[in-house]
Order: sequence, then C-alpha cells, then structure tokens
Amino acid sequence: MTTLTVTLTESLTLYLQEQIASGYYTNANDYIQSLIQQDRSRKQYLEPLILEGIASGAPTPMTNDDWNEIRQSVRNNYNDRTQNS
Repeated sequence: MTTLTVTLTESLTLYLQEQIASGYYTNANDYIQSLIQQDRSRKQYLEPLILEGIASGAPTPMTNDDWNEIRQSVRNNYNDRTQNS
C-alpha cells in the first residue's frame, strides 16, 4: 500500500467527517478509496457510452413517446429489482 497526504479545506474536512459519522464509512481512508473506485468505474463504463452517443450522429429532439418509454423502462427495472430482493 501507498500512503498519501491530502490537504483539504475546512469545509471539505467537515464534509468528510460527516460522511464518516453517517456510519457508512469507517474512516477517511475508506471514503477516499470509495470515491476513487467510483471514479474509475464511471470512466470505464459511462464515458465510453457518452462517446458512443456523440459518435452516433446528429442529435434528435426527445418526444413525449421517448420520455414515456424511458419512464416505463425505469418502472420495469425498479419492479424487477424489488421483486427479486
């Protein structure tokens, strides 16, 4: 493992302490590791999708049908997850 020293503003330090106090993270190390892992996942998953969208051609306006389809997809995903829990 590597040890790093990080300097934070007072407001960031308070925020970090709040995150630890929430009980989800046991210490600053856990929180910072989680942030780095989330950033890495985002770059590995989300950024290629964004680039694919940019390369897919000229944008088209969203229609009400498009939004309704998105909403239905979210509902279906939510229902699938709650039924399988």
